[in-house]
Amino acid sequence: MPESPEVDALVGFLDAALRGRRITGIDVMEFRAWKSRDRPSTSLVGAVVTGVRRFGKHVALLTARGDLVVSLGRAGWMRVRPAGDEDAAGEDDSPAIVRFGLDDGTTLEATDAGEWLSIAVSAADDAAQVDAVARLGPDPLGPAYTRADFDRALGARRKQLKALLQEQQSIAGIGNAYSDEILHTARLSPIAHAADLDAAERDRLHDAVRSVLAGAAAARRGIPIAQQKAAKVAAMRVHGRTGEPCPVCGTAIADIPGSKASAQYCPGCQTGGVPLSG
Repeated sequence: MPESPEVDALVGFLDAALRGRRITGIDVMEFRAWKSRDRPSTSLVGAVVTGVRRFGKHVALLTARGDLVVSLGRAGWMRVRPAGDEDAAGEDDSPAIVRFGLDDGTTLEATDAGEWLSIAVSAADDAAQVDAVARLGPDPLGPAYTRADFDRALGARRKQLKALLQEQQSIAGIGNAYSDEILHTARLSPIAHAADLDAAERDRLHDAVRSVLAGAAAARRGIPIAQQKAAKVAAMRVHGRTGEPCPVCGTAIADIPGSKASAQYCPGCQTGGVPLSG
């Protein structure tokens, strides 16, 4: 799943590649992906891309005629095919869901590697009007993010930390992988409730959210689009590392019960050496 550090790197690459380019065509291969039924894709043909922005895990192509928002969902991504390069060497083979043609011959593709469609494309006068963007909470990678934003997200809620970190309406941009990494860094159980944290634990979680995401964003910057997923996987300390020794304490990394092996934690660092029960 793409999360804010990878999407941030993707947006930086796309902004440099697409700014000033005119959209010459929009080809929607899967009609379910186009969410703006009252605004056909043809309405943006001819518009010039004035910039590319990230909103959480969403990518917005900005134009004077309105904005195109690509919501990457669970398995969505984007790739650029240079003019004349039909194979896009080095790219993944995920099916293209929407293609954007540009006036220099480049093709931008929104892809989806999931078993079911998760990517969505919307058009609006302003990206902030798209429902998925409008409902986003504060973004920890954004310059305006404050400790007050974090404290409001946690509140005194009886909600497990793993789920809360992935709640986009509370904290934008964190998904399954980085929630594991953040909780490991903060030395907190994924099933602990926000309401039960003491002041020191809240401090650790706040610091981990900022440091893990900022560190990952810096590490991904400049890595080619096609290599982002591999770079993310290689950098994980606990996520996807079931059975491997924790790099901090050496305890075997375990799956979070009920996650179907899709989420991990370290019993030694996070649950006092006691494995979570199913």
